Amino acid sequence: MPQTVLITGASSGIGRATARLFAQRGAHLVLLARGREALEETAAEVKEQGAADVVVCPADVLDEEALRTAVDGVVTRFGRLDVVVHAAQVVAYGRVEDVPKAVYERVVDTALHGTANLARVVLPVFRRQGEGHLVVVSSLLASVTTPLMGSYIAAKWGQLGLVRVLQQETRDVPGVSVSAVAPGGVNTPIYSQAGSYIGLKGRPPIPIYSPERVARSVVARLDRPRRLVQSGFANPVVILGFRLLPAVYDALVGPLLRVFALADDDRTPPTEGNVFESRPAGNAERGRWHGIP
Repeated sequence: MPQTVLITGASSGIGRATARLFAQRGAHLVLLARGREALEETAAEVKEQGAADVVVCPADVLDEEALRTAVDGVVTRFGRLDVVVHAAQVVAYGRVEDVPKAVYERVVDTALHGTANLARVVLPVFRRQGEGHLVVVSSLLASVTTPLMGSYIAAKWGQLGLVRVLQQETRDVPGVSVSAVAPGGVNTPIYSQAGSYIGLKGRPPIPIYSPERVARSVVARLDRPRRLVQSGFANPVVILGFRLLPAVYDALVGPLLRVFALADDDRTPPTEGNVFESRPAGNAERGRWHGIP
């Protein structure tokens, strides 16, 4: 029987790549993101890839009732919900003192409260079934820090803490798993879609991975659930330096960020990017960089 899979952030980047992989497995797919236009594009792609059925659900993860309506519709239509992949996220660049309060809080809310909203809606379904998989796309920046990304780092540190709590709270249902996958730099449009208050847009830091590579790690969590998987061979080295050599790390991280994670050829006036609303023209599975397959 085909699995029923709900994916948030399905209109772009890792979420879109993950939808394509599940489509190739013949899954029933429920695609959720804020903008209908890009979701419809993803739906057309995954139908061609072999999805058994596709449902498009325009919704914001900060709208718990919209999430509940989507999940109730899934269970009514397909009888169950097997997998939920949470890949929705927005980004803003800038010093904490420069990023507007509303933008900062929206970035944090999307990760932290969006994850909590999804858990409140999805985990009761999994409990009734006695099984189900929740996979949250985390980040290397849930384990280290860097200047100019304070809102995203607060978002991801908080989200990962919440994921660990959810893992502890679902131990009483052995068939339910909650996993986190933490990529490093990934070739997706999230960097060019980000809000920016530094005069530049961002870019993925090296080494840059393809969204498909991260998607494979997400799908692998169904057979091998894990508390946290680092999807990137450089991630453990960076984390080790952050923990063991904090003074050296702090001295290097700013200059390295400016060289390897900001696009000097992509200047921009202050912008909120897609923090508050979908910008369909910028949505795609891949960005403009080359990613390791």
